[in-house]
Amino acid sequence: MNFKLNFITASLVIASAPAMAADFAVGKANTANVDQQKYQCQRCEANTGYNGSISVAAGYISSDDVHAANAFGTDQDGFVTAVSGDVNYQGDSGYQASIQANQLGFENSSANVSVGKAGLFSVDADYQLLTTYQSGDAQSQLYYDDGMMVPSDEPYTFELSQQREKMGFGAKVKQDFYQGYLRYETEDKSGYKSSSIVTPSPVNIGLVVDSTTDSFTAGAALTGDNWLTELSYFGSQYKNNVNDLSLPYSYDLYAATPDNEAHQVSLSGQYQLDRTVMSGRFIVGRMIQDDDLIQVAGNPIQNWDGEVDTTDASFNITSMLSNRLRLGASYDYSNRENNSSVFEFQQYDFNSLSGSFKENVATDIERSSYKVNASYRISSGYRLQAGYDRKDVERTYSDREQTNEDNLWAKFSIRAIDNVNINVKASHSNRGGSEYLTNELTSSEDNSLMRKYYLADRTRNDIELRVNHSPLDWLSIDFTGRYAIDDYDDTVIGLTESEDYGYDINVNLQLSKQLSAYGFAGQQWINSAQAGSQNYSDPDWYADIEDKFINMGAGVSYGGLMQDQLTLGADYLFSNSSSDTYVTSDGTTPYGDYYSYNHSASLYANYALSDDMALKLTYRYERYYDTDDAQISPNEVPGMVTLGELNHNYNAHQIMLNFSYLL
Repeated sequence: MNFKLNFITASLVIASAPAMAADFAVGKANTANVDQQKYQCQRCEANTGYNGSISVAAGYISSDDVHAANAFGTDQDGFVTAVSGDVNYQGDSGYQASIQANQLGFENSSANVSVGKAGLFSVDADYQLLTTYQSGDAQSQLYYDDGMMVPSDEPYTFELSQQREKMGFGAKVKQDFYQGYLRYETEDKSGYKSSSIVTPSPVNIGLVVDSTTDSFTAGAALTGDNWLTELSYFGSQYKNNVNDLSLPYSYDLYAATPDNEAHQVSLSGQYQLDRTVMSGRFIVGRMIQDDDLIQVAGNPIQNWDGEVDTTDASFNITSMLSNRLRLGASYDYSNRENNSSVFEFQQYDFNSLSGSFKENVATDIERSSYKVNASYRISSGYRLQAGYDRKDVERTYSDREQTNEDNLWAKFSIRAIDNVNINVKASHSNRGGSEYLTNELTSSEDNSLMRKYYLADRTRNDIELRVNHSPLDWLSIDFTGRYAIDDYDDTVIGLTESEDYGYDINVNLQLSKQLSAYGFAGQQWINSAQAGSQNYSDPDWYADIEDKFINMGAGVSYGGLMQDQLTLGADYLFSNSSSDTYVTSDGTTPYGDYYSYNHSASLYANYALSDDMALKLTYRYERYYDTDDAQISPNEVPGMVTLGELNHNYNAHQIMLNFSYLL
């Protein structure tokens, strides 16, 4: 018995040794003296040939608001069709191919084709169409025509939506210790988004979107027994096909987004020494923008020579000092050096030129982050983690040129209780920095007491609790609760306090072999307070903003009907969000409230025609409503022209019949 115990102890010591000391992987097994004929699988079949499924869907959509397309995937009203599929091929000699498609025929769809040989090479091509819809009832008396905003006697209605069409091609090659890859992607973006110009009064317009972004990635990696390294390049080029906007009687009212390009070269690596793993990355890049500027009186500048050089570096180390204790540390560095041209620009004073000149400011930003952490296993099922993070930021020509933030956190995990996992995390952080230079660097219209929230002194405390409990074999419950509060004690004008708290709960039930159900609910509250001043001195008005969010849902699925051929199911989702603002000056009044809610439900029946074919009938319903006090009718405010009320209030229905074939 003593020999047996010592032998087991020695085995455990070997098994817990570092991975670099001994490799017990299946691929490293010595099978030279094994008679493999005795252990051949007599019932195994090679998984070669085709497998997967193809599906064709047809249905009908009824909706009177284009916003419903965000949920249904297409803005088509009436009869619709779509094709989806996931087909794979595996050859006897290792060659393989795959084709995936998702809702081809809809305005939100994707497809991918890949061919190659496992462990040697692969080539792929993909396509993605992504469309987002804001409103189909926007109104304007200005319409776009070849770089010109042309006035119209009568308002016309147009759609506020943006579509991105993306195509990509890539290839990878891999040998024993090296691999290489390259990828090219191009994306066309089109549509309209809301914007505004001054003519000289403010006018909201539908700004046309028409741009192309091309990107290219290439790299190579080498791998050793306990190390790896990779050298890569990334480049992108953005081209805007929209020129600067003008009116027939006033030129260069709006400067379109300029063409630009970016380049990055990255070198990264990782090395394992016994139980210590080290990794690092070094990246250099350059962003270039050299488009012409719109011409302003007294500024005959023909070219903008914009250039930003970037440097990023990181280093991480983690070490298992014992089977109980692990230590880690990291350092991240980022530098944005703005080498763009500096010119003198004539300043506007409300609606007229002031006669004064001011240079544009080329701002540099440098960030450094330091982190140390430790993880200690107190005993079986109990683990304590703690860490300290430090972040230093330096901005040139800023109200506050230096900020530093210290964060101390701890996490306690319990796994010792049967069917229960508990995680508790708490943190405390402080942000400070250098002296404020408000009077020197900001406009004379700004209050010298104002503090921008991302620069101001701040104290933050937050705590989070996560619990996973499986009281029964058929029941699991997940709960997350969190609370955080930010105090800006030294801010007189600006954000003074912010509070964020909420919870999420998920329940999953497997009531029987045929019957399963789920449910979830979550709420979040964000309360913030700010102070303002009308006379550029002490605060004379205060605002309290209360944001509330809720989402909940449930679903059920029952199978086994009609001799296991029919499955019925239902899903329901409800979400609600509201934002209430109360302004206190002479009295307390509500201001600019926002409210929205959404009901979404679906019913489905899945019937297996045979082992290879199935039909699925799905009905979906969406009820959506929102109201925003910021949305007003055209000319409701004298001197300001809007795009109209873009609020939503609709019911939408979708019914789809899907036929799928299993290969």
